[in-house]
Amino acid sequence: MHWFLFQYERVPPTTWVYLSSLFTIAVYFKFSRLWSVRNLDLIGLILLAPGLLMVEYGRSMAVAGIEQLGFVWLFATAALFLIRLLLDPMMVRRPLLEPNMSVGGLTFVGVSLLLFLMANVLTSSLSEDDLAGSKQVEQITTHREVQVEANLASHGPGFPPLFWLPHLLTQKIYGSADAVAGQLPMVRAAIDRKKVHVATTKTVAVLSHLAIIIGMVVIGFQHFDNIKTGIAVATLYLLLPYTAQYTAHVDHVLPPALLVWAIVTYRRPMVAGCFMGLAMGVGYYPAFLLPLWFGFYWQLGLWRFAAGVLLAVAVLTGILAVMTGFQLEVLLPYLRQMFGLRWPIMADLRGFWQFEGVDPFLRIPILAAFVVLCISFAIWPAQKNLGTLISCSAVGMLAAQFWHAYGGGLYVAWYLPLLLMTVFRPNLEDRVALSTLGKGWLPRRRAPGHGVEQAA
Repeated sequence: MHWFLFQYERVPPTTWVYLSSLFTIAVYFKFSRLWSVRNLDLIGLILLAPGLLMVEYGRSMAVAGIEQLGFVWLFATAALFLIRLLLDPMMVRRPLLEPNMSVGGLTFVGVSLLLFLMANVLTSSLSEDDLAGSKQVEQITTHREVQVEANLASHGPGFPPLFWLPHLLTQKIYGSADAVAGQLPMVRAAIDRKKVHVATTKTVAVLSHLAIIIGMVVIGFQHFDNIKTGIAVATLYLLLPYTAQYTAHVDHVLPPALLVWAIVTYRRPMVAGCFMGLAMGVGYYPAFLLPLWFGFYWQLGLWRFAAGVLLAVAVLTGILAVMTGFQLEVLLPYLRQMFGLRWPIMADLRGFWQFEGVDPFLRIPILAAFVVLCISFAIWPAQKNLGTLISCSAVGMLAAQFWHAYGGGLYVAWYLPLLLMTVFRPNLEDRVALSTLGKGWLPRRRAPGHGVEQAA
């Protein structure tokens, strides 16, 4: 960033917490309705920042007590949001509380924040965990031996070939690692190979953030009938300290990007199912949302949605089979990693569960309660609309934080876009499957003059 902005320095995380919190209050807080639910939601969003800062400080200074306190803070804030989201379907009265800034001002601030945050992605340093997905792509495509069980234990379920396309593009920029290895010393080859991994990871991160932001604006325009709301939600997403702190972490941002676009395309059940299937392949945890989505499409669109999910999973499996050369002994371990097919781990945990005095076996009842909650969404709420689809999807991704073994509590992005849309959404009781979906598998064109006749 300093290359084209003279003496530019990244804002320290603590300073950004102060600035963004004040700006959030100035733009979104309704001073004329102090005790509105919207204001309480904004306070809750601001309260996420101290927990993130304590975790970051505890890790950088190797102070386990402060880091553990940060996770406890994050879990407490998440628990409050979990209760709020479960109560959201009962909040029928939802007055329009627009931001205190015009559409033009929000757009300008949002675009400016996007440019700075994306520049931070390009200039940030990445850890080995961040590069894991891109490295697995290289190992698969070059048929090198890889310890799939070790990757599953350290990074969790996932589908590394989703990095395949940007990996190919970055190879074109930096050159093939294998070709370079034959012409240059091994050290130079390793450096060039790492450049490919870094560029691949940053490319996926930037595209994922763009997908979330564009999806929020489209949802505001198409489904909330208020583009200002969509722009406001996208700007607030960019403004929050969490987004600035974890901008380049692909495993944080890629699953919610696909879930946001599943919401965008909910009127096309098969397309929405494809996005849901891709989200399941990325992180496995969105699979627990299937009872909710099946319940939403139960009266109309169920088979189309299920077909989309199966199609996406079949495509991912087929790509993985091609990349492994159809070698069954190589393919099966990767399928296990993609679907997380194993018993819950009790050792080498991360996040809240890594500290002494915390019994890892407590994850078992929490996991059981989580599964029961997700299954119950198939029948509750009985009448599902777009509003309940958004809020209950946020519940599922938020509740997964409490038993997530690879840093639970820090993956705020999994539920943050859905939470923001729940906070700002209007009353959507009329957006049910029977009234918004077509009955055919293919979208039908409206007859000319249809809208005029309805208006008349």
